[in-house]
Amino acid sequence: MGQSAAFFDLDKTVIAKSSALAFGRPFYRDGLISRRDVVKSAYAQLMFRLGGTDEQAMARTRDYLAALCKGWPVEQVQQIVAETLEELINPYVYAEAAILIGEHQAAGRDVVLVSASGDEMVRPIGALLGVTDVIATRMGIVDGRFSGEVEFYAAGARKVDGVRELADERGYDLAECYAYSDSSSDLPLLEAVGHPSVVNPDRSLRRVALERSWPVLEFRHPVPLGRRLRERPAVPVAAAALGVGVGVAIGLAIYGRHRRTRAALA
Repeated sequence: MGQSAAFFDLDKTVIAKSSALAFGRPFYRDGLISRRDVVKSAYAQLMFRLGGTDEQAMARTRDYLAALCKGWPVEQVQQIVAETLEELINPYVYAEAAILIGEHQAAGRDVVLVSASGDEMVRPIGALLGVTDVIATRMGIVDGRFSGEVEFYAAGARKVDGVRELADERGYDLAECYAYSDSSSDLPLLEAVGHPSVVNPDRSLRRVALERSWPVLEFRHPVPLGRRLRERPAVPVAAAALGVGVGVAIGLAIYGRHRRTRAALA
């Protein structure tokens, strides 16, 4: 039997927001995106909602993301993420997810974040969580800038391609592996492992989980790392079990609404 792993979707599963959306404000502040980009992103969001999670909808989102990021200096993006990670991501990590990640690590399983957001965003978030393995969207880079090509788009069934590649490399037995996600677009990922669970699921995924008797977890308590070290979360994972964007192109369109949500949570 191969070594086991636990695969976690990121947005709304581990953190209570879109990881790409979280960096929209500093990207705008530093001139990487414009007001026109926000309008275009609103259109991309609408098309994604109307088109669902089929291959054509994902391809449109992928192509828009590539065009949006073309020419961005990679070092500048990495610097923005590093400088704002503590403010924009740390307070939104679900305490229940952090505990669950720790439980898998204590059991000797590798933990892997699997996200459609860019590797430059996801990898530092993983480091914040003590997770070194990441499967994320990889953009082409030429002379230190994003080329406008997508080398690997970690969304939908493509996430499974990344998972299987890593499983072959590490010797994972996927029948003994775990996966967690909130979105029906990750159904292929959940079906690829022997122990799938849904977290804060959308309506479609909740229905599938009930039909297949998959565990349904409700994560409700974003807690910064410092507080997690000092106190226990309000609701432990066991209690939650009774009751996690496809990228910048989608996240920016709803930036204003999430700012209001953040203010309400503060």
